[in-house]
Amino acid sequence: MSYTKTAVLPVSPDEAFALIAEPERLRRWLTVSAVVDLRAGGSYRWTVTPGHIAAGTFREVDPGRRIVFGWGWDGSADLPYDASTVTVTVEPADAGSLVTLVHEGLTEEQAKSHAEGWDHHFERLERLATTGDAGPDEWAYAPENLTPVVAAEAALAVLQPILRNLTDEDRSKPTPCADFTCHELAEHLFTSLVQLGATEGAPVSGSLENRVSTLAGRAIDAWHTVDLAGTVPGPGGSQMPASFAAGILPLELTLHAWDFAQASGQTLHISDELVDYVRGLAETIVPAVRGTAFADEVTPADGATPIDRLAAFSGRRPIAA
Repeated sequence: MSYTKTAVLPVSPDEAFALIAEPERLRRWLTVSAVVDLRAGGSYRWTVTPGHIAAGTFREVDPGRRIVFGWGWDGSADLPYDASTVTVTVEPADAGSLVTLVHEGLTEEQAKSHAEGWDHHFERLERLATTGDAGPDEWAYAPENLTPVVAAEAALAVLQPILRNLTDEDRSKPTPCADFTCHELAEHLFTSLVQLGATEGAPVSGSLENRVSTLAGRAIDAWHTVDLAGTVPGPGGSQMPASFAAGILPLELTLHAWDFAQASGQTLHISDELVDYVRGLAETIVPAVRGTAFADEVTPADGATPIDRLAAFSGRRPIAA
């Protein structure tokens, strides 16, 4: 079985090709995180939605015109990496560019489920190309089967649009984190993400959203390889439960998304389901480092939302308070 999807985008073929090939563009409509080695024989790894990772190998790359790559899902016995084939072509059109996707090598059931997925994401692609913003992805909004790692992916999806919309004027604005401006909080987050993932890699440049997304993606990928039932190194050569350490990442991403939104006056789009899960992690993590990493709990305002209550539990007050 195969599935075909087309879209006419009001952008040039080079722009359309970038939207389907470059990680920073892919994160705006298709993925939460994306690692891409764009060459024949190179690989890719896309977290399409929290808890769902597609990966495979590029078979053909004709820049600006055509990409052919293997497609499969992490942990899937029915459709493992490279088990099916996706071909995307870009052609000039009167209104801009015609993008055609053909997904082959699927069973009837797989074709049906992938049709639903490609329809959803192509709608977001068309919206992005037309308006410049695909908006929050409801499929990433309240993921099922939450774990600390899946929650980190979901929290990153919440943080990304906030970071994209920060302006130069926001750099010097105070945040709910005492003594941190937006710029200083971003620098803190860069360092924290490297430490939380215990990872090193090529230097990351580009926009704030690109730097945070790349570093967070590396940290999350590192945690995917850890047995959360075991232990990991802690301070001073000690050992700590892996599940405790893994929970710090989604907590930090969630709270800093709130911090940046508060500082810049943006609306934070986050589900109560994700907040409730992260609050459960916080109730173990925060008391253990209260007074160092977190201030004393404050009383939330009457009618506070779940995310505002989580922030209050961590010692934060809204900017407007």
